[in-house]
Amino acid sequence: METTTTSSIVGALGGGSGVDMVKLAEDLAKARFLSPLAQLEDRSEQLEARISGASTLRNLLGQLASALGDRIRTGDLAPAASLTNPTVAQASVLAGSSGRGSFSLEVTTLASAQILAGNSYSAATDLVGEGQLTLRFGTIDGGGFTADGVAAPLVIDVSATDTLADVADRIRTSGSGLNAYVANTGSGAKLVIKGEEGAAKAFVVEAAGASASGGTPAAGNIDFLAWTPLTDTGQLRASAADAAFLFDGVAMTSAGNKVTGLPGGLVLTLTGTNAGAPAQIAFADRSTRIASAMGDFVAALNEIANALEELAAPQGGELGNDPGARALKRALASLTTQVVMPGAAPGEPSTLADLGVVRTREGKFRLDGERLNKTLADNPAAAGAMFTTGLHGVYASLDNLSRAAGSRTDPGALGGSIARYTDQLARLDDRRAKFAEQQEILRARLVKDFAAADRRVSASQSTLSFIQAQIAIWTAPRG
Repeated sequence: METTTTSSIVGALGGGSGVDMVKLAEDLAKARFLSPLAQLEDRSEQLEARISGASTLRNLLGQLASALGDRIRTGDLAPAASLTNPTVAQASVLAGSSGRGSFSLEVTTLASAQILAGNSYSAATDLVGEGQLTLRFGTIDGGGFTADGVAAPLVIDVSATDTLADVADRIRTSGSGLNAYVANTGSGAKLVIKGEEGAAKAFVVEAAGASASGGTPAAGNIDFLAWTPLTDTGQLRASAADAAFLFDGVAMTSAGNKVTGLPGGLVLTLTGTNAGAPAQIAFADRSTRIASAMGDFVAALNEIANALEELAAPQGGELGNDPGARALKRALASLTTQVVMPGAAPGEPSTLADLGVVRTREGKFRLDGERLNKTLADNPAAAGAMFTTGLHGVYASLDNLSRAAGSRTDPGALGGSIARYTDQLARLDDRRAKFAEQQEILRARLVKDFAAADRRVSASQSTLSFIQAQIAIWTAPRG
């Protein structure tokens, strides 16, 4: 084709037809690289299809793991606890916990925060006097105060123009955990300071500075705001105290009314007392929700299996010979028999097969409702314990499979295939860029060569015309 085209061009030039040299050079340069560029395009399309197929499988796995995790953490599969006396506490379960067992709770004392209502001022705008307030944290026992050797004291610098409201604002915004405001009472404006819950969160207020009285303070002296247990004359309105309760008959305390670190991931928010009348705590039976979730789970597994079958088909499948697809096939084949609860007691469910998930000969999944219902009836707590976001269980098994399949550092995983195909695609892009560069070099050279040829043809035609004119003169009849 190239030889024929060039010959016709030369003929056209010789005939002085006025050929467009730029377009001619572009057409020839494109024709020269048409075949290798077409091959690169075909290969790129194949690689993009493989990347898309592997990404589809990887994403389906990730979406299933994520959806299951969400249902376990905050959805219908999240473990829940209840109390026979809901006025005593509110119960919740930490994400990732199995929520097994039953317990008793007897609350004798709720945690409380220290509250001080200081001496009376005529208004919130009264000046309190120049100086410095130091609030120290610790424990109060009767008239004694023991400072916390770790907690840093809060130091407030007070200027001569600061008011009672200014002091309240400084304490409230100090980040110390204290709250403060001015309360307008029948006896005047009082600075109210409220600490955090817990016996170790008690505090005293020390005052010193230019306006200190040195004796009996009054409004306008900085030490009018000072307070200790020994000098209390009614300013202490509530004392800091720990919560005290019996959990399964065992005496326990908590610095706050929110109690963590309990068995089964149980979290209690104490709201009342029930001394002498223990309440019972139990975890909700999730059997019905688990049965529903397993139906959704099997349907999602089949969606992955169907996509894998199509994409990894030996004939026509984008991933027909892909190691990541083969690895996923093997993983799905052993999924139902894999032990997901290695610590299960004898007779307790430990595999997906125990939850009714069956692998068919066709490589698909089905739910054996009879097997699932028997497991839920015989071992409801153990079955529920399989649905956790902890190290073991249905979610952990699926999440591990998803992470392994998506690993870009494993050449035998889908993620490794994606990385490999992406790298190959990038190299093809580099080759395409080099061809484009070579094509441009060829085009520029052809333009130069054809222009030179055109000039020579034009010169030849001029000479021919001159000779023809001379011959015409010489051969013209003489009169």
